[in-house]
Order: sequence, then structure tokens, then C-alpha cells
Amino acid sequence: MLWRTDAMVLDAATAAAARLGDRHRPDDPTHTVAAAAIDLSGRVHVAANVFHFTGGPCAELAVLGVAAAVSDDPVMAIVAVGDGGRGVLAPCGRCRQVLLDLQPQTLVLVPGPGGPQDEPQAVPVRSLLPRSYAWPDAPAPRVVRFNARYRDAVLAGRKTATIRHDDPQGTGPTTFVFEDEHAEVFDTARAVVTSVVRKRVAEIDDDDARDEDAGSVAALREGLRGHYPALSEDDVVEVARFSVRG
Repeated sequence: MLWRTDAMVLDAATAAAARLGDRHRPDDPTHTVAAAAIDLSGRVHVAANVFHFTGGPCAELAVLGVAAAVSDDPVMAIVAVGDGGRGVLAPCGRCRQVLLDLQPQTLVLVPGPGGPQDEPQAVPVRSLLPRSYAWPDAPAPRVVRFNARYRDAVLAGRKTATIRHDDPQGTGPTTFVFEDEHAEVFDTARAVVTSVVRKRVAEIDDDDARDEDAGSVAALREGLRGHYPALSEDDVVEVARFSVRG
């Protein structure tokens, strides 16, 4: 199920793509894809691709430019939708690399496993480019998203770790986002991820349960399977430990 903030960008891109379809002429393929992105302040930005025989930006790159023109906030989620009812489109290779370099923590909405008729899935951009080249000098902000129910425990210092599967984390300054599944607003906090350790689910221990404020290893594993229903004992997760600033 998509979170409300992800649904907001999907709705915006779908509406813009429908408008492109209404005005589309077969002999003028200039604008055929719309993209939308939501930034850390909750602003939704919309743009369209610009096709030209000399080359032109995809809709995803165009919307990054639109967002940068009005805000320095990192992008939390992005999606591209094709005109003519084509639905959600996965980003091309160039867009994946740009997003990874400039917005490494963004979630990308991609078609569901059943195609356009399925609800899209929100996946980390890093999972779209496994073993990818990472531009070392890219000014990449970091964002980690949490369910709002964890906010008090994180801010009070009871929860000092988060375990993620197929959601690569990195150390350093980070912005935490606490969002409700159905709300259009969210809270943020400045934090520092101090360490990231990879381990199998079967290796999760008492220290992890304590830092996750889970109560016990069994409760922690049960909670993880609530987030990741297909998670197995042999799957590898990342344990990211952190401290909250101010």
C-alpha cells in the first residue's frame, strides 16, 4: 500500500499525464510523460519531458529542476506517468543514475509486478541500480522515512536503531521524516546515522532489540515481518544506529 505522500505524487503526475494526452498530437511527440516529486517540505512539483532530436530531458530530470528552482529540500518520492493511459513508467538508466547521485534516499514509484493494472510500488532508487557507480562528490542529502508511531521513541532516545531490508542506508547527517500512512503532513528531525551493519535476520540479537525499542528479539522479528512479509531468516538486513540532534 502506498503512503499518502506517495499517493500525492502519483495523483499529481497522473493528472498532468492526462492533460498531456488530451493535447497530444501524433505528429508532435514533444511532451508525452509527466513526472511529480514531493520534497521534504511537502511541496509537490510537476513537470513534463521535452523530446527533441538533439536530445532532451526525461520528465524525472525536468521535475528535479523544477524542485531545485524553488527549494533546497531533498526529494522524498518521485514518479513518472505516460500519456494515453500508459500508467506508471520505470525510469531509464540515465535517470536512475542521476537520482542515485543527487537524491540517493528517494523512493521511486515503479509499475507493480502485474503491470499497469497493479498498484505501483515505491522502491529505493539504490535497488534500481545494484552494484552501481556512486559519484563521490555528489551533494547528496540523506532522508530516512519512519512511520509516525515511532516519532516519540526516536526523539526521546529510546529507539536508536532502525533495521531495513532492500533499503540501503549510509552514515552521516540525515533528516528523519515521520509520516502517517494517511496524512499529507509529516514531521522532521535532524539526526546522524553513526553506523550501518549488515547481517542475516537469524543473526539479530538482544542489542538490536534493545536499540530498536522492540522489547525482545522475537518481537523485533515479528515487527520486521509485518513490514516485509516475505522476509526469511537468511535474508540480509541493515542495522542503522543513530542519534538525534537537538
